[in-house]
Amino acid sequence: MTAAANARGNLLSRLKRKNFTAAVIGLGYVGLPLAVEYADAGIRVIGIDVDGVKVRTIREGKSYIGDVPSETIKRAVEAGLLRSTTDFSALAEADTVNICVPTPLRKTKDPDLSYIVSAAEQVAKYLHKDMLIVLESTTYPGTTEEVLVPMFEQKGFKVGRDIFLAFSPERVDPGNAMYTTKNIPKVVGGVTERCSKMAATLYGGVLQNVHPVSCSAVAEMVKLLENTFRSVNIGLVNEIALMCDRMGIDVWEVIDAAKTKPFGFMAFYPGPGIGGHCIPLDPFYLSWKAKQYGFESRFIELAGVINGQMPHFVVGKVVDALNRFRKSINGAKILILGVSYKRNISDVRESPALDIIQLLANKGAILSYCDPHVPVLDEHGIKMKAEKFSASALKKADCVVLIADHDQFDYRMIARESKAVVDTRNALKGLTGPNIIKL
Repeated sequence: MTAAANARGNLLSRLKRKNFTAAVIGLGYVGLPLAVEYADAGIRVIGIDVDGVKVRTIREGKSYIGDVPSETIKRAVEAGLLRSTTDFSALAEADTVNICVPTPLRKTKDPDLSYIVSAAEQVAKYLHKDMLIVLESTTYPGTTEEVLVPMFEQKGFKVGRDIFLAFSPERVDPGNAMYTTKNIPKVVGGVTERCSKMAATLYGGVLQNVHPVSCSAVAEMVKLLENTFRSVNIGLVNEIALMCDRMGIDVWEVIDAAKTKPFGFMAFYPGPGIGGHCIPLDPFYLSWKAKQYGFESRFIELAGVINGQMPHFVVGKVVDALNRFRKSINGAKILILGVSYKRNISDVRESPALDIIQLLANKGAILSYCDPHVPVLDEHGIKMKAEKFSASALKKADCVVLIADHDQFDYRMIARESKAVVDTRNALKGLTGPNIIKL
């Protein structure tokens, strides 16, 4: 056996024995839970982030993500298994690197790979033989091979022989206590068969279920299919909601009845719009890539248009609610309940609440909000502090708009104390009154 082959064998052996050092670049909703899983498995892990506040918080043994308890962070830090830094030179110590950075869209709806490229450039600086790099950031099919392979091979390392490169889509669902980083099946696709084996072995020692696929492009497409599936079906049910509104039909009752069918139907629900980092963005990565092949993804783009209309529809409902009481929206006091993109989390990325607040402000509304998970809102030029949820806060509002149906809200109180309430989540199901306006 050659020295190179022996070295590769040693890396694979060390992955199996969990005798290696992992690095995770990006300590957000994806990276921090993954870093914690490494530490829980007894693996030394270096968390790297450009945000010094996150790094200091981890060093203090505290968590800033709801799905990761502070006690877990503290235990890992005190055991010497988790350390955090803003210094990318720590990559020189790592045997494996997970890239978990954001992948936003530009205003033109084109993919913005600047965070991936920046992270990969840092990896390239400290690249060494027998290093395994796994990209987890959502992106279009072909990114791993078209962007990362050339960057790393320029350093004189052959992917699949000297270093190993794979893609594994993150599937984190913030706030989901049942499905976590630990037990969500992990899809893995390597640039080469050897790369796939290395990556599958890495995750196999940490997570419960690993599903290898034939190549990195397949793994990249898996993530986009999952979120495009959701986007298109949410778009469909939102369109049905708009249709039912015109017809005077309760769309929520329609869905409840339809889902009694034990086959051929999966319930999706309408809402004020779609939010989070994935569903509003990922389908556009796919449609952008498809255009390069002369393919027009009409379903995907139409779903995006319909979902994008929902904040405007909600504002229309607010106007209707105020009209019932001969009140103009200009100067009306509007209380927003829940500004995160979904219930029981603090994540406001792409939240429809942001669009709704802006649209209402443009019409002259006087705005306030309650959200136990988001004490301060500072996004896209919106700067507000949360009010305490109370009967008095509800009473002083001319209209209440329920956007995120957090468990902490008392829905009977909302129905009882609000002059008018626009319920975008069917949170007031079973409660009736002339003051209640459903989506």
